[in-house]
Amino acid sequence: MSRPRILVVGAGFAGVGCVRRLERRLTGREAAISLLSPFSYQLYLPLLPQVASGVLTPQSVALSLRRSERHRTRIIPGGAVGVDTAAKVCVVRTISGELETEPYDHLVLAPGSVTRTFDIPGLAEHARGMKTLAEAAYIRDHVIAQLDLADASQDEAERTARLQFVVVGGGYAGTETAACLQLLTRNAVKRYPRLDPRLIKWHLVDIAPTLMPELGPKLGGAALEILRKRGIEVSLGVSVASVDDENVTLTDGRVLPCRTLIWTAGVAASPLIGTLGAETLRGRLVVGSDMAVPGLDGVWALGDAAAVPDLAKGEGGAICPPTAQHAMRQGKAVADNLVATLRGEPTRPYVHKDLGLVVDLGGLDGVSKPLGVELHGMPAQAVARAYHWAALRTNVAKTRVMTNWLLNAVAGDDFVRTGFLASKSGTLRDFEYTDVYLTPEQVRSHTASLRAGGS
Repeated sequence: MSRPRILVVGAGFAGVGCVRRLERRLTGREAAISLLSPFSYQLYLPLLPQVASGVLTPQSVALSLRRSERHRTRIIPGGAVGVDTAAKVCVVRTISGELETEPYDHLVLAPGSVTRTFDIPGLAEHARGMKTLAEAAYIRDHVIAQLDLADASQDEAERTARLQFVVVGGGYAGTETAACLQLLTRNAVKRYPRLDPRLIKWHLVDIAPTLMPELGPKLGGAALEILRKRGIEVSLGVSVASVDDENVTLTDGRVLPCRTLIWTAGVAASPLIGTLGAETLRGRLVVGSDMAVPGLDGVWALGDAAAVPDLAKGEGGAICPPTAQHAMRQGKAVADNLVATLRGEPTRPYVHKDLGLVVDLGGLDGVSKPLGVELHGMPAQAVARAYHWAALRTNVAKTRVMTNWLLNAVAGDDFVRTGFLASKSGTLRDFEYTDVYLTPEQVRSHTASLRAGGS
């Protein structure tokens, strides 16, 4: 009898957590494990703003999936663009652009999320995201390029526009991005004697009435005060009405001359979820408390792409928020339930009480709420960095991150622009590839033609 084939889609917190647990709990004779990811690393997403600001190098937050020789999981370099649950195959677009199929007996869907966008004129053509390693590296180059171009320009209007930056989204990603990049430009402008530091303006815009509401009014207010003391203009209850290559127009009527719009206004489940034709809740795949997908044999879903019931909050229909904390623990829980299923044992519901939230605002600033204790300033920043450092999966990554932090604290930054992404326009669609997914009909057509051809 052949071994059951377990296919895990996605190498984020959830997918890698699941694979590592499966490797520890299953013998090689019990199952064949495959991990599908376009990149052979796990991205430590919470530290991306520090990559964009140059505090950390990109390699520091890209944790290799191939470093240990002990791991037996087969890594498939590609992205899932569709799933045929009837045929039990996943359609894969390889990194060379070809379409292939990967059969499975058990499918673990952890494809994560993409940046949520809206039908705003010019947004798709001009907005930049902060969801991938390439986006973070690109934004750093782009911001430094604006300083270079402003310094070289003889046109006062162009100089003003290039030194004005807009970040949309008052959640963790947007707040940390604005805070870290503002520090980048504040420090960098000292190397540009021709530029007036007062011309550099950062705007943080969010349609919500409060900043980071999950932290509560006290800590949200503390973060707001920190940002405003730094000179960041925070506009709440406001969003973007339109954007072009020279201006950002806000819904309150203001027109900001600007060449940089960074969009971090929430996330949406990976478009892969839409190819299954299964029930969704606010775009996330509906699953049971054990993270099995009802009605789909052998399919499990977790992380940002799944509406996992949050049993720690009672029976009120709450679902787990899309955080790294839940994703890591859900990965282990799905692995345990998958092992139980293979061995004919009962599965268990996922229950996890939130341990708190941490926000690193760069420099010596932060706001944190570990285990319900509210902190701000240097103690909060110390807690935030300690949490992230401890959460890094490998000792190599921990060493790199700590070394980068120490080096940056002692020596600062050289504000070097690499230029290796200059061929891209840097918009959301350039880096998140949301247009590569198949429709459910295309998936079935593709797999049917393979079966007809004897593949």
